[in-house]
Amino acid sequence: MQRAAAGLAVAAVGLLRSGSDSGSRSSAGSVSGPGSVYGARVALLVGVGDNGGDALYAGALLARRGATVHALLVDAERVHVGGVAALRSAGGRVAAEVDASSVLGGADLIVDGLLGIGGRGGLRGAFASLAVMAQAAALASGAPILAVDLPSGIDADTGEVAGPALRASVTVTFGTHKPGLFVDPGAGYAGVVELVDIGLSFPPSAVPVVECLQESDVAALLPVPTRSSHKYSRGVVGLAVGSLRYPGAARLAVGAALRSGVGAVRYDGPVDVVADYPEVIRASGSVQAWVVGSGLGQDDEARQRLERVLATDVPVVVDADGLRLLPRGALGRAAPTVLTPHAGEAAHLLGVSAAEIEGSRLASVHRLADLYDATVLLKGTLTLVGSPHTTTVRVNTHASADLATAGSGDVLAGFIGGLLAGGLSARDAASVGAYVHGAAGLLAARSGPVAAGDLVAALPRAWQNIRE
Repeated sequence: MQRAAAGLAVAAVGLLRSGSDSGSRSSAGSVSGPGSVYGARVALLVGVGDNGGDALYAGALLARRGATVHALLVDAERVHVGGVAALRSAGGRVAAEVDASSVLGGADLIVDGLLGIGGRGGLRGAFASLAVMAQAAALASGAPILAVDLPSGIDADTGEVAGPALRASVTVTFGTHKPGLFVDPGAGYAGVVELVDIGLSFPPSAVPVVECLQESDVAALLPVPTRSSHKYSRGVVGLAVGSLRYPGAARLAVGAALRSGVGAVRYDGPVDVVADYPEVIRASGSVQAWVVGSGLGQDDEARQRLERVLATDVPVVVDADGLRLLPRGALGRAAPTVLTPHAGEAAHLLGVSAAEIEGSRLASVHRLADLYDATVLLKGTLTLVGSPHTTTVRVNTHASADLATAGSGDVLAGFIGGLLAGGLSARDAASVGAYVHGAAGLLAARSGPVAAGDLVAALPRAWQNIRE
């Protein structure tokens, strides 16, 4: 607990200093000088467990540095006794509940120690009331909120939010990252996440709930041609995408596939993609993977194109319109299948509302993967990749909101298909595809607003940056 409190206090000092440097709280007159902690006003929201104890001990450390620290206790009978004693010994104060409004309204920093990893089912009663009051005060004053281990009100294991929750500027988490900090909607409440090592150890057999590929992981998975490689050994991907009504989807998916490391791209559809990409092969022939669905439409012809692709014995990526045409349940394919739904498409596949998908994303990706016996890439601010009968879900954190543009999904589907043809597993192709796609978006955004064509153009540079 002392290690946790020390890490928490360091983060608090950083927030107080940055806040006073920016002048965001200068009107309060509480901070004695730029970058100063002395005289700053800190409000601690203190629950009944160790989470509240961490906040109290951190508050004691800040009080010793000259901060004015008030602790607001949810339940004085069940508070961490040692933490309260440490705070009082350092000159901090325990405020009565009636003082909560004035304490929060004048705070330069609010420390959220209401509820930790043991909390389930959302905030209730006095916890919810104090959280709502604190959030309103922070919005009114601009005071940052520092969460202890995770923001109160989010489920540590799933990221689900059932009722009121505090939205932190920074979350200091202890020992190991909590899944709920990397899965929406909870991740949207966490702000910047900082990990503090408190000496925990985990057995080699421990299986993570989520994992986030880092740049070195992605670089190790990207296909690399050898001296003996030729266009067929590098993989050939086929694309049954686009229609006369949606020709752009075909051009975007084909453009991305050409930049996925494959040796050749075959196109099966009515759109003239050769005018834009003379490298594309229109003749029939063998492929190592298919992409189907993007811009396909939903008529009988579209359904037939989907069925022909699903009947093959090679890996398949199903996107967009193809997802709407899928029969519900296991697809009965021996070869791997990757589904790439956004929340609305996932809702259709499961027969629920999009709100249910967004509110329970981790459970939803598991349900989809098991029901369809497929690897599922559930798009979102933090994209999830789940595989059937697999405990660990991968989360892509390397992206931005700039990807939320028409045609972005077509680019992603084409790129993933190319990675599948190049020999990556369904899980790796989806995960690497999401990462590189996100990297391309970050690069393209440097020049201004992003269109899907900008993503296609940025893919080679994103790939090279990762490799280097």
